[in-house]
Amino acid sequence: MATADITLDLSTDVVALAAALIDIPSQSHHEEQLADLVHAALAGRAHLTVQRVGNTIVAQTHLGHSERVLIGGHLDTVPSAGNLPHHFAKDLLYGLGSCDMKGGVAVALRLAATLTAPSRDVTYVFYECEEVAGEFNGLQKLADEHPHLLEADLAILMEPSNAGIEAGCQGTLRAEVTVSGIRAHSARSWLGDNAIHSAADVLQVLRAYEPRSPIVDGLEYREGLNAVAINAGIAGNVIPDNCVVTVNYRFAPDRSLDQAKAHVREVFAGYEVVIVDEAAGARPGLDRPAAADFVAVVGEDPQPKFGWTDVARFTALGTPALNFGPGNPALAHSADEHVPVEQLRACEERLRAWLT
Repeated sequence: MATADITLDLSTDVVALAAALIDIPSQSHHEEQLADLVHAALAGRAHLTVQRVGNTIVAQTHLGHSERVLIGGHLDTVPSAGNLPHHFAKDLLYGLGSCDMKGGVAVALRLAATLTAPSRDVTYVFYECEEVAGEFNGLQKLADEHPHLLEADLAILMEPSNAGIEAGCQGTLRAEVTVSGIRAHSARSWLGDNAIHSAADVLQVLRAYEPRSPIVDGLEYREGLNAVAINAGIAGNVIPDNCVVTVNYRFAPDRSLDQAKAHVREVFAGYEVVIVDEAAGARPGLDRPAAADFVAVVGEDPQPKFGWTDVARFTALGTPALNFGPGNPALAHSADEHVPVEQLRACEERLRAWLT
């Protein structure tokens, strides 16, 4: 169906809006139709200034308040697992992106459309390409090309968090630890040195490793250092002279990227270590007035975010950020992805109470 044939009714109930969003396919790199609809639904509203950068929509209030908060959600989803269109079962809304994160986008769209005089100025960001490589991420493109659009005292990303606050996020890096040996014919193995066998020493280091559980801004984060892949072997009759163990380090946000990389190199001292992927974590920032206010409205103790989310991009800009959205993060990307109807309404009610 062409975009011109459908519209988004932002005056409808948040549950109905979430269902409508699910039924508009928006796999990463194919968000244009949904971005068109979001742009059309928000443009022309007297209380908002709306800008578009690619398939990312930014809508802002300019009421002269001393505080500005940013509420963001990504428009894209992973590929379908046969879970389109949406359907309801009891009090659950099923469908692609229901949890990650069209339920959260529905909440943010409802607020953008109906909160004409919030108690804080608000920037709403609906962005493209969160589920793919960072070079395509719409939020990162704004940070690189239009950073003024992301200026705020606090950012809230509508990532699924069971309608509770998950503050900050872990950092992550992947490192390749290389073990060397001597190649030989397997019939004369004593002439070689099997690199795969020697990799057992690397695995033993990992088995004996004791991860930290540091307290950061009052929240306990749990770190992890784990092997996630092993690559070795030349042929069925050759003793391999090289084995690469890929290690993933999930680290608390009290460590910088440089500190995390130094730690991994220290753990594997004596081995060749190459960092192949990295992303800094994000401190919770719960000491900021806007964040403390929001915690009070939600009425539940914040939890640390285990995993990495785009809140880290805001930390890089000097802005504290929280994850707050409907849905269980463990269901993201699953074939039976769903979101509780109650959580959709609770998220909207709590954000509305905070902003009024």
